[in-house]
Amino acid sequence: MSEEISYTWRDPLTDEEMTDLTHSHGGDPVTGWWNKTKEHSLGWVGARNKKGTLVGFVNVAWDGADHAFLIDTKTRGTFQHRGIATTTVRLAAAHARAAGCEWLHVDFTPELSGSYLNAYGFRPTNAGLIHLPSTT
Repeated sequence: MSEEISYTWRDPLTDEEMTDLTHSHGGDPVTGWWNKTKEHSLGWVGARNKKGTLVGFVNVAWDGADHAFLIDTKTRGTFQHRGIATTTVRLAAAHARAAGCEWLHVDFTPELSGSYLNAYGFRPTNAGLIHLPSTT
């Protein structure tokens, strides 16, 4: 039997929760990141188990008008492959649409293309990228 998960839009999240989630997801957390980042977000979707533990997250940054940007999709390591990321991304898209955004952008690594293009409904596009620390 799968554990019940609740999903919320713009639920208060602490920096400590985000650090813990990032670590459990396999990332390298930076203390203070969430406290700086949330100010620039249209919103975010948080997923919590019955105990209130943050088990999933996706952030929606935006330009204040038509374009929203999906970033930092994370699912706690022990909760992966249960559809949590799919649900958080779909809810994020619905909230961006409700806010009047016309476009939702996302970048992803090749191994995640199946999820983003199939399960989440994104379509491939051409894009450009500059890794700023590598340039002078």
